[in-house]
Amino acid sequence: MTKIIEMSIDIDLKELSARESERVEWKENGDDIDIAKSITKTISAFANDISNLGGGYVVCGAKEGRDEHGFPKLIYTGLSSSRLKEIEGKVMQYCREMVNPAIVPIVTELLNPEDEATRLLVFTVPATPDVHTYRDKSGTACYVRMSRETREAKNGVFMQLRTQKNKIEFFDKRVNPQATVADIELLVMKEYFQEMGEEFMERPLEDYLSDVNQMSAYIPPLFVKTGIDNILRPRNFTLLMFGKRESIARLFTEAYTIVSIYPGKDRSEPTAERHTITGNIVWQARRAIELLHTQSYTAFDKTSDKPNQEKYPLRVLQEAVVNAIVHRDYEIPAPNRITVFSDRVEINSMGTLHWSVDKEKFMQGKANPYWRNQSLAYLFNKLHLAQAEGQGLPTIFRTMEREGFPKPVFEIGSQNIICTIPAHPRHEQIRDQLAGS
Repeated sequence: MTKIIEMSIDIDLKELSARESERVEWKENGDDIDIAKSITKTISAFANDISNLGGGYVVCGAKEGRDEHGFPKLIYTGLSSSRLKEIEGKVMQYCREMVNPAIVPIVTELLNPEDEATRLLVFTVPATPDVHTYRDKSGTACYVRMSRETREAKNGVFMQLRTQKNKIEFFDKRVNPQATVADIELLVMKEYFQEMGEEFMERPLEDYLSDVNQMSAYIPPLFVKTGIDNILRPRNFTLLMFGKRESIARLFTEAYTIVSIYPGKDRSEPTAERHTITGNIVWQARRAIELLHTQSYTAFDKTSDKPNQEKYPLRVLQEAVVNAIVHRDYEIPAPNRITVFSDRVEINSMGTLHWSVDKEKFMQGKANPYWRNQSLAYLFNKLHLAQAEGQGLPTIFRTMEREGFPKPVFEIGSQNIICTIPAHPRHEQIRDQLAGS
């Protein structure tokens, strides 16, 4: 039996409602046998976690509807006390008897924000290291979460899941055998915890320097005890987020960012500036964003209906930088490179697309998300450096279109992805006018 985690969880309904449903399944009811089975299949899919989402939530007592303008809206129908207990009992029974290895999800009751007489029932399902199958009278099948649906894993998808589960842990969650607590900058760790909010400061910082206490159901403990001496060693994401500058340089020799700024449209001219940014990846992201913001100056044109036009949308620059740093493949020995030209910014991130991401949809900003480093993505979101999970790419495309910019361009290589953000056309026009005067 796969027992998830014995812990209490603070669940923010507002946060759940803002998430893409790759990680949330909404169920209006659940007492019907077929619906209870459907919930159980989805629970097994979240536990299988083929796209490194970290797991997911199944919320009973709510459904997705539309408002008067046609936009998605959550409707909280709620559950009575008797119905809630019936659903919980049936789903937990199915998780024990129909899922192999069996799963024991975390169960939470929440107040219905629209009706105090009813409740919402939430099943929280972190990912597990197992491949879970579901069996009933119709046969045995394995389920995964793909886009907004729970689907049966067939043929190549099933083989990929099995291969993935048999591999070592994802890089971000892997224990680093060469590091200890001494490699962590505790003052930086405390500062970032404070930025992430009160929920992370409810315990003393020392409580997190263990192999037991977790920041979230989806984030494993920051440390693991190894060896016969039970030495406490940090995971890779712990080091990248909170590590000392010299420790990160020693343990991840290429985990830094280079920002180069050229005065023209290519590299034929001498480099005007070059910045090598080392240290923890939060600092790297913030410093790179700061440097790019200085390149997004404003052009003034009184004849236009939008007289003040920034060269680049600041939100786009931030999302692109964060995506490059958070989702890069840290096992490829090369730094991220950000290159600024007079008419564009190129952001080169190491690591190519995951096999499950549709290339054509990705190029249009419509691909289903996959998190190479889910722990890093979660923490950057809590630090308000990134959009809600899976929203970075759509935000880039939507912002560029809304503000009149050319579309961003993505080049997908065998070991890297280059995101090119064009400058606003007005800046190019002004540059040409100045060159001709």
